[in-house]
Amino acid sequence: MRPYHVLIAGLLCMATPSIADNDFKPSVNIDLQTRVSYLNDRVDHQIRHDASGFKGDYFLFSVSGQLTDRLTYSWRQRINQKKNENDRFDGTDWVYLDYKLNDHWNVAAGKQVALVGGYEYDRCPIDIYVSSEFWNNIAPFQFGASATYTTTNGKSRFSGQVTQSLFNTPANRDMLAYHLHWAGNYGWLNTLYSANMIEYMPGKFISYIALGNKFNAGNASLELDFMNRAASHQTYFFKDCSVMARLNYRLIPHLGLYGKFTYDVNRTDINADLCVLPGTEMTAYGGGVEFFPTKGKPDVRVSLGVSHSAGTNSNPSGTLNDNHTTVRLAFIAKLHLLSWKSKLAYY
Repeated sequence: MRPYHVLIAGLLCMATPSIADNDFKPSVNIDLQTRVSYLNDRVDHQIRHDASGFKGDYFLFSVSGQLTDRLTYSWRQRINQKKNENDRFDGTDWVYLDYKLNDHWNVAAGKQVALVGGYEYDRCPIDIYVSSEFWNNIAPFQFGASATYTTTNGKSRFSGQVTQSLFNTPANRDMLAYHLHWAGNYGWLNTLYSANMIEYMPGKFISYIALGNKFNAGNASLELDFMNRAASHQTYFFKDCSVMARLNYRLIPHLGLYGKFTYDVNRTDINADLCVLPGTEMTAYGGGVEFFPTKGKPDVRVSLGVSHSAGTNSNPSGTLNDNHTTVRLAFIAKLHLLSWKSKLAYY
């Protein structure tokens, strides 16, 4: 029996409310998130009509809450995602149960976010206007199970996770990935670090070392990510890697500025990296302004930005192109539709 099968069985056994839950009232939260954009997209100064104009980028529906004082649930669905006949859960970002064993330990199982470090990877896609080639080609939502330890002061969470491979295919559903993850919160410094082993072919693995750092100072923050990738039995650094940096500054409660830089390179001759292909070296950068109609809250905003990419992308289906410029006017809304707590307690 695989490790995550054991955890799933354990979760089901623990899902029944206990005597300690007598005064607990179940809760539910319903949220809707969307982003609509108007784009002017050009390559070599020639407009791409198929990629320009109005575009509905994302339409996300999510439900979360608590069943008992120890058992929580979370589900997020992409309403506008095209369904793959080979995967009925393709439009489901996540749907899982999380059980609190005690003040330090949690276990979870279901479809989850595969725990890869870095702030670009962790950021909600609605909030990303400039992205790396790695981000555009990774599949972060996979079935699996995880265990998390939270320190006494609550500043660090250490997780171990087993999931389907991020590169699984209909012909190889049983490929796996293994993740170790550290999330730290130390005020001026936050961290999202990971070490990952991902099966890209049956019995063959690529490893990630992802170092995500976020520096906070007043109304400004800097997210700085570094990721190194290497196939089995390789020890080289910097030949296959990505760097991502994002600077945010809130000028006034209603107005913010952002800037973003990404660099992807793969100078190897091994076809192990399925996100940044061998022969790729791409740089992307951009920036813009965000307007928040509701003072102090980022849930509704209008963004105007421009991005540019240059270099060599050996992936014919890749997202970033040489001499590629995009101007984007976007409307973003994260709507909290319902927060409800049952009047009935468990007995």
